[in-house]
Amino acid sequence: MAGFAQRARRALVTTGENAQHSAAADSVPGLTPQEVRVARLAVEGLTNAEIGARLFISAKTVQYHLGKVFSKLGIKSRNQLQDAAARRYL
Repeated sequence: MAGFAQRARRALVTTGENAQHSAAADSVPGLTPQEVRVARLAVEGLTNAEIGARLFISAKTVQYHLGKVFSKLGIKSRNQLQDAAARRYL
């Protein structure tokens, strides 16, 4: 088991995550942790393909998650997503 844990830690480090990362840090009421991660990367200006590469998901899956985020936050664009982030929703 220790070997698997070490391997997982190395994999997380390569993606920029931290093994001690708290799920509460990704908590936004109404959004899943994956939706929060996708939204935050979109706010940083990454394209769907870039977000997908970072999170090891397809660009189409990123599009799906962003659609859910937009719907849940009552917004329609990435510009409005920037505004939501500025209001500390993300």
